[in-house]
Amino acid sequence: MEAKYLGIIEDIKDKMANGLLTTGSKLPSVRQLAEQFSCSKNTVIRAYNELEKEHFIFSIPKSGYYVVNKLEQPTTSQYVVDFLSAGPDKTIMPYIEFQHCINQAIDIYKEELFSYSDQQGLYSLRVQITKYLQSLQVFTDPDRLFIVSGSQQALHLLVSMPFPNGKSNILIEQPTYFGFIESVHLHQATTFGIDLTMEGIDLERLEYIFRNNDIKFFYIVPRFQNPLGHSYTNAEKRKIVELAEKYDVYIVEDDFLGDLDPDSKSDPLFAYNPSGRIIYIKSFSKVFLPGLRVATVVLPTIMMNHFLRYKFSADFNSAVLSQGALDIYLKSGMFNSHIKTIKALYVGKMKALQEACESLLPSHTNFTKPVSGFYLSIVLPDNVSAKQTVHLLKNKNIFMDDASRMFLPEFKRDNLIRLSISQVDEQFIHHGIEELAQCISSLERKKPYPNTIHLL
Repeated sequence: MEAKYLGIIEDIKDKMANGLLTTGSKLPSVRQLAEQFSCSKNTVIRAYNELEKEHFIFSIPKSGYYVVNKLEQPTTSQYVVDFLSAGPDKTIMPYIEFQHCINQAIDIYKEELFSYSDQQGLYSLRVQITKYLQSLQVFTDPDRLFIVSGSQQALHLLVSMPFPNGKSNILIEQPTYFGFIESVHLHQATTFGIDLTMEGIDLERLEYIFRNNDIKFFYIVPRFQNPLGHSYTNAEKRKIVELAEKYDVYIVEDDFLGDLDPDSKSDPLFAYNPSGRIIYIKSFSKVFLPGLRVATVVLPTIMMNHFLRYKFSADFNSAVLSQGALDIYLKSGMFNSHIKTIKALYVGKMKALQEACESLLPSHTNFTKPVSGFYLSIVLPDNVSAKQTVHLLKNKNIFMDDASRMFLPEFKRDNLIRLSISQVDEQFIHHGIEELAQCISSLERKKPYPNTIHLL
């Protein structure tokens, strides 16, 4: 049975690769293939199920199976090395499993779908998230959780709302997540920056800013920061929290990639002040399905009523169907299994990227060395422009980010390139870095960089 089931899969993939089966083609019925391969119908069904899981085919109830797309080898017109996209790896997203959760959510939460639900979010989901957060060393209770429409909504609301300390200015790492910079610009909030490198921040400088600049909150990404990939040590986190407490500064902790941390002893900042100084935000977009638009924020009790008013004015409540489906997915245990899979995937991709950078980049080109996460940044030689480098590589279907949007105006520089490993095919990493190295060398020598695409 095993050989025949694999043989059916191989036969169908061969026909797709050779153009005998094209997009939308209807596949033979289960009965027809069972007769063709002299096997049971269950063997055929198993083969079709595997192909459906790999997204080569899809099924229509009472109609049959159809081809999603045919297998093709990369050509010069479609060859893409994507170091730019920052959503989760599409090849391991649990689409089929989550589809079942959505169907169940429609049955279970059908009344809530036709009415306004709890403004803080479905209580059952908050209970499940509270249990999950314990694995990230965040210990709280469901009453302090708010479900928001992605972490960006939470950040946007926090920028605009008053804080109990009565202060008005904001501090951010430099560089940092561009979505947050956009929010402070839109709200015209006075914003200070503090330089961040892979060695961390200057804690004496942090204390000076806390003491002298009326800081409402410090926005910080403690693990696998965007764009550097930097992670703070536990000792540094503890000191930052102590300084925040000393100078009555709140901390907005964006732990969007905390799930990927292979170090079980690494704590969030929240662990050092769980009662009232840290606002903890956890998104599911980067590790799960971005289109779900579900994140959670853990708030100090003193801030809950204000946040509820601002959230209510924005959207009444977050989408119930997304909440219900995630609730069921968490209860099933499938999410924990998914996290284990993606942890291994991203550690492997990051290792491959760093090995390529180590062996291929010019010796005077520096790069960050995170152990996991999505992001690695490259610091270019002084006479090489990040914008120009990114533009030249784009002509070869190699996509990267010049990181310019991740700086406040007074910190802006043109020598940083951000690479994201999340959607790049691992087999193309070496080639992409090889082209980047050639581009850097050409720009350094002021020689033309050839505008042609080289296939592997």
